[in-house]
Amino acid sequence: MTTEQRPAAPDATSAAAAARALNEGAAAGEAVVGGSTATVEETATVTKTAGAAQTADSATDPDPTTVQQVGTVSLGEAARRSWHRWASHINDPRLPPVPKTPHWWSLHGVGAWFGVIFYSWSMSASLLPRPWYLQALATGICVALGYGVGVSIATLLRRLGFSPDWKASRRRWAWIVLAVVTAVVVPLAFFLGGHAQTVTAELVGMPVDNRWFHVLAIPVAALVAVALIGLFRALIQLGKIFARFGSRFVPVLPAKIFGTVTAVVVAVLLVQDGVLPGILAVGGRLAAQTDQADVPGVEQPVEPERSGSPDSLVDWDGMGRNGKVFVAGGPTVDELEEFSGEPAMTPVRAYAGLETSDDLREVAATVVAELAREGGFDREVLAVATTTGSGWVNEAPSTSLEYLHNGDTAIAAMQYSYLPSPLAFIADRGTPENAGRALFEAVYAVWDQMPEDSRPKLVVFGESLGSYGGQAAFSGVDDMAARVDGALWIGSPNFSEPWGRITDERDAGSPERLPVVDGGDHVRFVDTPDGLPDLGPWEAPRIVYLQHATDPVVWWSPDLILRQPDWLKEDLAPSVNPDMQWYPFVTFWQVTVDMVFSIDMPDGYGHSYELGTVDSWAAIVPPEGWTAADTSALREWVAAPGA
Repeated sequence: MTTEQRPAAPDATSAAAAARALNEGAAAGEAVVGGSTATVEETATVTKTAGAAQTADSATDPDPTTVQQVGTVSLGEAARRSWHRWASHINDPRLPPVPKTPHWWSLHGVGAWFGVIFYSWSMSASLLPRPWYLQALATGICVALGYGVGVSIATLLRRLGFSPDWKASRRRWAWIVLAVVTAVVVPLAFFLGGHAQTVTAELVGMPVDNRWFHVLAIPVAALVAVALIGLFRALIQLGKIFARFGSRFVPVLPAKIFGTVTAVVVAVLLVQDGVLPGILAVGGRLAAQTDQADVPGVEQPVEPERSGSPDSLVDWDGMGRNGKVFVAGGPTVDELEEFSGEPAMTPVRAYAGLETSDDLREVAATVVAELAREGGFDREVLAVATTTGSGWVNEAPSTSLEYLHNGDTAIAAMQYSYLPSPLAFIADRGTPENAGRALFEAVYAVWDQMPEDSRPKLVVFGESLGSYGGQAAFSGVDDMAARVDGALWIGSPNFSEPWGRITDERDAGSPERLPVVDGGDHVRFVDTPDGLPDLGPWEAPRIVYLQHATDPVVWWSPDLILRQPDWLKEDLAPSVNPDMQWYPFVTFWQVTVDMVFSIDMPDGYGHSYELGTVDSWAAIVPPEGWTAADTSALREWVAAPGA
């Protein structure tokens, strides 16, 4: 009997019971045909029960699957019957059918136009040159976003009543025009994009790749776009199914809102509680294994001024990979004396790894104990360095400071994660801040109790995620200037504080990429260190923010999606391609992709900071009698091969 022929149920309760019974009867019939372990008698029992359910209340009838057939129905059959029972709630013939999502090969006209526009934008200039496969990834994402934006705009206009009735001939011509435009735009944008990449590479001192090899970016980008559009359509279809289910209980409009919200929540939960934890779990295991691996050429130090030595409170095997590199590195006494021509001291390097304790405060306390044992509080300069996610300390600022003061220095650092910086930031943004505060406060508590005329100059520094975590120990510029004798923050991520507040509150007329704060009295932002004296004499303590105009880590922000930043409204730096423009959605993904290889750029560009640290430290805490000529000599010495 079809749906139209079946008489209407007298009330909602009996109708639901009838639907349930019919589904169970159908399931039982399938079981007999399919060779189920259920017997013919059991099938008859189920059929009679289904017939009785049409006239009796379903709440009083025993479920034949759970009462009469226990031990005789297979697990697979029980699962099928349960599925049919729950499917009846969604596949109710009284509800309107679920609108079908177009086939994967079909395209929305407006979405296709926007996809072509976003494709051309994705080929435009950005901060850094990109290999072809990263260009393909950025372009594929942008095309899919453009398609989604176009479809969304068309849908919104249709909901508002603007829905022109295009004739078939006009639609056909529209697609022909789109095909012609695409055939022109795709190669033209590719050619212009190749030229932009060449100019960008020359500006940052990178070799120019063979652009013909980049032709592969177009088909790969197409595959990425198709995959993303397919996922988006699957999400829409899921929302429609949820909306249809919700329409059983509420009106159509609230049901659609319910379906959309539910589908988005499900997708977010899958990514947040499924994909990301899986990536972090695998990455964490690999990072933990790497952290325990030996580093070729790195040997346990024997000097008592180094953590991990035989005299140390910290076990060498528990320091972690980057900790071992840090304490075993740096200039030797002979190298320091060769440069200075005067007697030198072995620089103090105090470090503790995650194996020390699960409590960051205890790890910090161990570092302070190491400083005391090694004589770090008796040196001329005491530096607190906040590491990156895996405990890495950039050798450039460390070595520069030690050469500057002929080894009369102490550097304290500690590990707070096994993960590299990108994964550490995704996994837990709060841990770098907690680590930066814990280490600084532990060192400061001892240093602050020392007589002012005999305690060392206290400075802080950090790079990238280390800059983000290290700055968290201070509420602002005034707090920083009150508690330290100098600070060097290198390549600060855009989400760092107080970097963000300082930049936003810059002096009127100063650019975002190089803000001026209080006329440069204590704080100065520089792209290249030779710009430090540009604002004239400045007072101590001195705080330097070293950030390149081409560093995507500094300029990446979610705000790039829908808002043009000031640094792209203002005059661009000489190192940035003058053709770079802001495009909604597209610029965000361009800068995101630029971050992948930003650390592999030549020194002075991208996220590569080496020689600039010499000039910065010479300006922040210069030794007595230090001159500009000494800075140039040290810069050349550090840059020499084998230094």
